[in-house]
Amino acid sequence: MLRWARERSGVDVEALLSRFPALEKWERRELSPTLRQLESYARATLTPVGYLFLPEPPVERVPIPDFRTMADRAIARPSPNLLETIYLCQQRQLWYREHALTQGLRAAEFVGSLAISASVESSASAIRQQLGLDLGARRDCPTWVEALRQFITLADASGVMVMCSGVVGNNNYRGLKPEEFRGFALSDPLAPLVFINGADTKSAQMFTLAHELAHLWLGQTALSDANVYDAGTVAVERWCNRVAAELLVPMTSFVSELRRDESVEDAKRRLSRQFKVSALVILRRLFDAERITREQFWTAYRAELARLISLKKSSGGGNFYLSQAARVSKRFARALVESTLEGRTLYRDAMRMVGVSKTSTFHELGRSLGMPI
Repeated sequence: MLRWARERSGVDVEALLSRFPALEKWERRELSPTLRQLESYARATLTPVGYLFLPEPPVERVPIPDFRTMADRAIARPSPNLLETIYLCQQRQLWYREHALTQGLRAAEFVGSLAISASVESSASAIRQQLGLDLGARRDCPTWVEALRQFITLADASGVMVMCSGVVGNNNYRGLKPEEFRGFALSDPLAPLVFINGADTKSAQMFTLAHELAHLWLGQTALSDANVYDAGTVAVERWCNRVAAELLVPMTSFVSELRRDESVEDAKRRLSRQFKVSALVILRRLFDAERITREQFWTAYRAELARLISLKKSSGGGNFYLSQAARVSKRFARALVESTLEGRTLYRDAMRMVGVSKTSTFHELGRSLGMPI
């Protein structure tokens, strides 16, 4: 069980050995940890301490449909960070659903309004129309961050809670890994929710949001890879990928922007800036438009993927309240603050759901959202 907890946590072995020098002897049963040491080890490995007394490891499963694949095989063991993120979002969704029922809020009619039998073009058009997504407005955004913020704002206004975070809750020591998952959708007509892994690049987050929105339009809860290629075996994932690509980069607009005799590298750089999407999406659209062969696509795709992986992410910072609103979604935060101030939700429960410990911080979060407090 000690070995299982270590492997499950993903914590560096050397880091654990520095904190628990006798760990190797514990695992070989040459020594036994004290209860206090066991409790400390459980915290270090993100493991409920009771698990360590079980006769064998529990089978932990992702609590929502899992469409992620690695070499076309389902990923077997979810990390504690992934599981806790899903559980936290499910708690927020449950609260918002009850809030919507008590306040008589209208259900989002677009949830479940599409089927994978529908054409990619008509499906993307339906989503674009509902969101009011304007290609020209996104093109005019000065930065990737602004383009993503605009996209999230449109989804929020349509009734979708979009939560974007690169950590578990507010714990900056527990980062989420894009290689494990990029996002998920929790479908519910009264409380549709999308979570985006904020540790990913901004351009990749654009595609993830588009992909997860496609899942909501199908009325489907799902944990996704949100990759731009269609190599996976899950039909619904391939459909969502294609709809996401068409939503962000409509083929008719894309073809009109192509230049004769422009190299793939130059087209990739220019069009990714213009459409505010990742170079991987542009490569996919070049292939869809039959401007490059499948072999050229995969060669360029792998090279670009390797480049992205090699980039070092800068550490965060910035305004705490803006970041917090993005982590829990402005729609959720506004509803929660309002409900708490009116006495329908306990401060204790509200602060737990947004991850703050002081009433003053909770009030300031509401003020940052323009609420009179």
